[in-house]
Amino acid sequence: MTDPPLLGLALLVFGASVGAIDVTMNIQAVIVERESGRAMMSGFHGLFSFGGIAGAVCVTAALGAGASPFAATLGVVSILAVALLLAAPHLLAYGSAQRPALVALPRGIVLFIGALCFVAFQAEGAILDWSAVFLNETRGMATAYAGVGYVAFALTMTIGRLSGDRVVERLGGNRVILLGGLCSATGFALATLPTGWVSALFGFALIGLGCSNIVPVLYTRAGRQTLMPEHAAISAVTALGYSGILTGPVFIGLIAHVASLSAAFLILMVLQLGIAASGRLVRT
Repeated sequence: MTDPPLLGLALLVFGASVGAIDVTMNIQAVIVERESGRAMMSGFHGLFSFGGIAGAVCVTAALGAGASPFAATLGVVSILAVALLLAAPHLLAYGSAQRPALVALPRGIVLFIGALCFVAFQAEGAILDWSAVFLNETRGMATAYAGVGYVAFALTMTIGRLSGDRVVERLGGNRVILLGGLCSATGFALATLPTGWVSALFGFALIGLGCSNIVPVLYTRAGRQTLMPEHAAISAVTALGYSGILTGPVFIGLIAHVASLSAAFLILMVLQLGIAASGRLVRT
């Protein structure tokens, strides 16, 4: 696309498609996990995180090898097409027996779970968009290396999710939310300590580890509640979570403009403590 309006339209369709796929994958994951009788959601989300890292690495390698952006994108499309072709016969062809509503409006416990996802995704959006700025402007790290903060976050999040199912089965969802919130809050506190970029990196790693299994547990709880049909509940929770990713960086920028990035991270620390204290309230 060379025309900005057409590019905007393409990105609008792309974003809506990714959102629909995300909702559908989580609905299928909820059904598969429930029928299996064991924790599986963290592993599903772990592979999602691993795919993000693999995609970034592969496209970067392709561009570094001299491929054009169009050719690199065609390579990604080809991989997706093959994956869908292999997976299509195994996808569940059913959802809920209830008639779906045009708009999934959360209520009751679903609204509460969605609010917790909103806060959890705010932390993820903040690290995605502001960790490099924080390391560069507040901790004096060179611009070329400032992206390592998000790498530390994404790496521990992926590891935490890939090993999360065993943790959830051993500790239970309530303790995972409690300990995850405390770990993430500790990470934000460490990141704001004026001791250099090493403590900030360690803090970002703790945030990734703490946040890693909170959202998967919340999705599981959304699929098990009985107030709303699971397909509507997952749609509503996903929409609220995406809103957190969208508004989190804006919120951080506003607080940073009024006060500082450190102050904004401390507010997120308090919100993570709120998640830790709320885990017992989503017991099903």
